Amino acid sequence: MRILVMTIVLLFSTHVLACADTPTPTERRWTVEGVERQALVYAPATATTTKTPVIFAFHGHGGTMRYAAQKFGYHRLWPEAMVVYMQGLPTPGALTDPQGRRNGWQKTAGDQKDRDLKFFDAVLASLKKEYQVDAKRIFATGHSNGGAFTYLLWAERGDTFAAVAPAAAAVGWSLSRLKPKPALHVAGENDELVRFPMQQRTMDAIRKLNGCDPTGKPWAKAGTLVGTLYPSKSGAPFVSVIYPGTHAFPEEAPVLIVRFFKEQAH
Repeated sequence: MRILVMTIVLLFSTHVLACADTPTPTERRWTVEGVERQALVYAPATATTTKTPVIFAFHGHGGTMRYAAQKFGYHRLWPEAMVVYMQGLPTPGALTDPQGRRNGWQKTAGDQKDRDLKFFDAVLASLKKEYQVDAKRIFATGHSNGGAFTYLLWAERGDTFAAVAPAAAAVGWSLSRLKPKPALHVAGENDELVRFPMQQRTMDAIRKLNGCDPTGKPWAKAGTLVGTLYPSKSGAPFVSVIYPGTHAFPEEAPVLIVRFFKEQAH
């Protein structure tokens, strides 16, 4: 009996230690044009004294910042970086939820009075005041509606980012506002919402924009995800991460996204 009790205590102590070592984001709030906005922010202890990369992560339509932190887990994969899981507001969806009962992000410049672009601006400005943000290593990534918003950030705030990584998204507006930039795109071949041909057209356009080589080469794999690298002489490579899945965000994708961001962090 005593051995059993000691074993339970040991296991409990190990679990507590493991939990203590796990990075935990903190809920933060901002008021943007009279509207309260939220995000979960993880900042390493060194962020106040050392230049620190930042990842902005955006959930899909109907998602939450808490689900994004759990599902994406970028703060666990790259604990030396700051990670901001942004919270959207009720928004009419382009493919679902036309009444706008569920959380999401603006679809184009000017939509929703640019509330989400302004939210991003406010968060980044406050982080720069509080921490040593590495301006050369700011990244954006998101899934579905969050991936579309990542493309919009590239268009409207492009000079801010070192690289972007949208997933399950396609650009329905003109690409003319985009400037060449390292990008990774995650796409499911059986996506039932954002059809793969739509995403393929977006990826083809980005490769052309970035001046990439016409032929890709193997880059990395994770589970069923296969990454293909299209080098660019202009320093704006493109990586397509294709998998035989649906619209759901693949659990292996964050590993490849973090790897890609680290490769672009010059």
